[in-house]
Amino acid sequence: MIQQYEEKLLTLIDQMVETASDDELFAGGYLRGHISLSAANCELEGTSSIEVMDAKVVESMADAQSELNPADQLIVKAMWQQLQLQAR
Repeated sequence: MIQQYEEKLLTLIDQMVETASDDELFAGGYLRGHISLSAANCELEGTSSIEVMDAKVVESMADAQSELNPADQLIVKAMWQQLQLQAR
């Protein structure tokens, strides 16, 4: 279930490439790493809950928030929320 959810999220990011703004391309690329890392951690832990994976993505982004300036953080968070809605 986690693998399917990860694939759906990554596919949604890939589908945006042709029409995405520079900010959206950046956010999508940034989120790919957090999504894949969180999915891998869920699989290692034997967790199949999408809600747990979503929480892990948010936690991963929070841990790395110093990598982004506040404006970029908002762009990434907005895209993450959009992806979650589309993937469900």
